[in-house]
Amino acid sequence: MNAVPVLSAAEATLWDRNARTQFRIPGRVLMETAGRAAAAVALKEFPDVTARGVLVVVGAGNNGGDGWVLARALHAAGVSVWVTGLDPKTEDGVDNRALARLDGVHEVAESEPWPAAALLVDAVLGTGAAGPARGDVAPLIQRMAAYGAPILAVDGPTGLDLSTGDAHGPFRAQVTVTFGAPRRGHLLAREWCGKIVVVDIGFPPADPAWPVLVTDHWAAAKLPPLQARMHKGDRGRVTVIGGAAGMSGAALHAARAALAAGAGLVKLIAGPETVAAARASLPDVLTVESLLTGGLEAQAVEAVEWADALIIGPGLGREPGRKGVLHAALKARPAPTVVDADALMLWEGTTPDSRPAVFTPHLGEFRVLVGDQVADEASNDRWAAADRAAQQLSGTVLLKGVPTVIAGVRGPAHVVASGNPGLATGGSGDLLAGFIGAFLARGLPPVEAAALGAHALGRAAEQGARDWTARSLRPADVLASLPAVWRSWRDVGACAPPVLLTLDAPETA
Repeated sequence: MNAVPVLSAAEATLWDRNARTQFRIPGRVLMETAGRAAAAVALKEFPDVTARGVLVVVGAGNNGGDGWVLARALHAAGVSVWVTGLDPKTEDGVDNRALARLDGVHEVAESEPWPAAALLVDAVLGTGAAGPARGDVAPLIQRMAAYGAPILAVDGPTGLDLSTGDAHGPFRAQVTVTFGAPRRGHLLAREWCGKIVVVDIGFPPADPAWPVLVTDHWAAAKLPPLQARMHKGDRGRVTVIGGAAGMSGAALHAARAALAAGAGLVKLIAGPETVAAARASLPDVLTVESLLTGGLEAQAVEAVEWADALIIGPGLGREPGRKGVLHAALKARPAPTVVDADALMLWEGTTPDSRPAVFTPHLGEFRVLVGDQVADEASNDRWAAADRAAQQLSGTVLLKGVPTVIAGVRGPAHVVASGNPGLATGGSGDLLAGFIGAFLARGLPPVEAAALGAHALGRAAEQGARDWTARSLRPADVLASLPAVWRSWRDVGACAPPVLLTLDAPETA
């Protein structure tokens, strides 16, 4: 399966232009394919339209042209269809309105009442629209908001900026159909888009420099396999450093997660309180007691040297002397390292070395890690900010959020859109650090280990929300859901063409 990119509005426009000019795919062909694919999605997602009909609201541009094709396709299938909205201003839109009229599709004039239908299709504005609705569009979308039927948006809900995710619209879609790839705005504003269905309309291959969406197909291909003759040393050795007094849970979560992600051996370097808790509740983990101040004891240094991957930061604390622990760990063998939680806040002044490193900040930690200028950029462009941070730190940066963006020193960024608000609770980040550490220990490159860990976490949270609800979800529930994720990736089914990808609306209950 080809990689699915994540596009800004400018990249989507360039892709469309290249299809028509460089690859000589006529615009009419793209529009016809897009409209018919959207019609197929409408019938699948809203089966009652066959009895109660569809109202299609069209704009004056090519998005409206897609709507005219959709209306004609549904009409040909025997569905009652009405079209209303603005007169087309593009050549392809004019031609497709003429075809729909010849086919007998019903039109509703501006002054006429709208008929009751099972579904309203929003085909008013597409990817290039930005800012609040203006002119003839403004009263049109107000009328759409008051209509009351479920909404299927073509490309995106009118009023949603598909580059920035800024929402200026008065309504939300239950389903959004988009073409070739999701736009950044879809992932930044999931609550406005509902279920996102990406359909293939015949675009040429995407630019390999564009960000890549992490999918189940991608994850299943990257998940380190198990072999029948493996022993525990073959499955990777992970050392976790953290768990100061009063913060045992963070380090224990990271250690549990590393085991759940497949690590063969996990050692925990922690304070006495955390070591006692680990010995009582987590006998799978080897322990090394440390004062976690000023440096590392000889036995702790041996545990760092032993590791195939290192996780430092969960529950480490920021008291005087903790930075010495960080520096002592980094002086040991340069194993791949996850720099997480408190270690991110202590990183200032640390000289990067040659080790593969994954930094896992949320926005607050990101500001401390890379400074105000880059952090301010993240508010407007998470992709560019993550890339700049990766260059600055000479490592891989996983910028947590909606969506999560992973950038390395080279290659395209990876984007993770799985998950739900159930992850917005203490301990979720510690699980993520454990997953990434386990994958690094198996030899995955840092960007792939980080992206795989984040997607596994998101998928497990989605499964957990189905079982326990997002509201009550806790880290233990996420880990309990993880085996279902591994099983689902053993045999990832293909989507039915023209559908490339479906992103269900995040669970919020």
